[in-house]
Amino acid sequence: MSGAVDLSALKQPAAGDVPSDHAVTEADFETKVLRRSLEVPVVVVLYSQRSPGSVELVKLFERLLGEGDGGWDLATVEAEPNMRIAQAFGVQGIPTVIAVAAGQPLADFQGAQSEPQVRQWLAAVVDAVQGRLPGAEGADPAEAPEPPADPRFDAAEAAIERGDIPAAEAAYERILAEEPANQDAKSALRQLRFYTRAQNLPADAIAQADASPTDIEAAFAAADLELFNQQPEEAFTRLINLIKRTAGDDRNRIRTRLVELFELFDTADPIVVAARRKLATALY
Repeated sequence: MSGAVDLSALKQPAAGDVPSDHAVTEADFETKVLRRSLEVPVVVVLYSQRSPGSVELVKLFERLLGEGDGGWDLATVEAEPNMRIAQAFGVQGIPTVIAVAAGQPLADFQGAQSEPQVRQWLAAVVDAVQGRLPGAEGADPAEAPEPPADPRFDAAEAAIERGDIPAAEAAYERILAEEPANQDAKSALRQLRFYTRAQNLPADAIAQADASPTDIEAAFAAADLELFNQQPEEAFTRLINLIKRTAGDDRNRIRTRLVELFELFDTADPIVVAARRKLATALY
C-alpha cells in the first residue's frame, strides 16, 4: 500500500500479546480489509496492549469468529504502530470497533461491551449486508424482489415534473421527518440537491479548477460538473488528488464532499469501491 510505514521498525510481539492470526497493519490493510470487505463484512478492532479491556475485546471477537460460519472476518489493528489507520477512521478512543463492508464503514462502537451486546451488534452487521456485497458467494442483486411503491413519493415526483424543486425537497423532507432511516428518501433528496447545484455551474468550471489547483471551491465545482457529465472517475480522482495535497480542516472538508458524492451511487458500484480504496490510501 502506498505510504505504508516501515514494518521493520515495529516491535516484535512480546509474550502474552494478542494472537496475530488476524493482525493487520498499514501494509496489508487494503488486502485484508478493503478488498476482503467486498466478500464479507470485516470487523476492524483497534486496540492497545496497554489497555487490558481492549485486549479482552480482541480475544472475544476471535472466539466469536471461530464459532461462526464464515459470514464475517476479523482484522485486529494495534493502534500505536498504525496511527494512520486510526486517524483515517477518526478514532477517538481505544478500543474502537468498525465494521467495513464494500470498502466503507458500515457500523461502529467505542469502548468495552458485554458479550451479549457484541453478539447482537455482530448479528445486525451480518444481516445488514446479507447477499448484497459484490464479491459474496451467491450474491445476485438482480434476484432481489422489487419493493412495493411508496405513495408518499408521488408528491415529490409530481413537483419535479412541474419544475418545483423546493416543493420536491419539502416532500422528501416530510418523509424523512416521519421515517429518518428511509434510504430511498435520503437518496432521492441527495440526487435532487446535487442536480440542482450542478445545473448552476459555469461551463468552464473544469478549466477554472485546472488553472487554480489549490482552490478548493473551484475543485468542488469541477468535480460536480464532471459527475454531471457522467465522468465519476475523473471527479473522484480530482478530489482524492487534492486530499493528498492538503491537511487539517481543508482535508476534512474535501473528504466530506467526496463522501457526499459517493453517496449518489450504489455502495457496491465498482467505480465507488475503487475510489474508496484510493481515498483510504490517500488518508494514510
